[in-house]
Amino acid sequence: MATIDKVRVIVVGDSGVGKTSLVHLIAHNEPIKSPSWTVGCSVEVKLHEFKEGTPVQKPYFIELWDVGGSSQHRNARSVFYTPTHGIILIHDLTNRKSQENLQKWLSEILNREEKPTLSTSTGKYYSITVDDFDTENFVGSTQIPILVIGTKLDLAEEKFRTYQQMSNTIAQQCGTEELFLDCRQTRYLGAGSTNAVKLSRFFDKVIERRHCARDASPFGDRRKFPTTYLGTANMQNRYYHRD
Repeated sequence: MATIDKVRVIVVGDSGVGKTSLVHLIAHNEPIKSPSWTVGCSVEVKLHEFKEGTPVQKPYFIELWDVGGSSQHRNARSVFYTPTHGIILIHDLTNRKSQENLQKWLSEILNREEKPTLSTSTGKYYSITVDDFDTENFVGSTQIPILVIGTKLDLAEEKFRTYQQMSNTIAQQCGTEELFLDCRQTRYLGAGSTNAVKLSRFFDKVIERRHCARDASPFGDRRKFPTTYLGTANMQNRYYHRD
């Protein structure tokens, strides 16, 4: 039986920033009616057409792992980070602290195994802790694609304009793109919109790095879904892992 390859994208950010609402919007193309707090992790699956409209177009499943943001479960979250093929960092545009904490979230994922990393500038090995993040050491140390998304755009207004004028945001530090949206409005991810194009480009990059690159990521796996799932591109099932 023919199979469809998949990739795992980890979605992280502080509690209350709208991760579950965002993941539901991406997977089902409609706002969630009654979002609830995520305990542990929940998973949604989206069928994505890689390089749509080109000769190499091919369907892939995108697993969106919505990881609970409670600090009480920080020590147990690493079980959800392997394998990691892509990372979506979520922050609330009305909450400056949630944006600042994205560095800690990224550090938590990249250092899930706490292996020392060789610094290209000093030639010495170092270990990044969740509370000590140096982007100079980070840039170029990983091939994992990253996307930053700011939510609650409808509530931000003045704060959003201030954020746009900021320099040294995590998206700028990591050299990645950033989306701004209201998870209650489908138009923000409507077909052909700037956000939709950026999101599709991010998924393409994740797939390309995982399945098309000459040297595949050491964090990947080889499990696949059968093509019989094609009829349910956006799966309704949600899987909960209790901490």
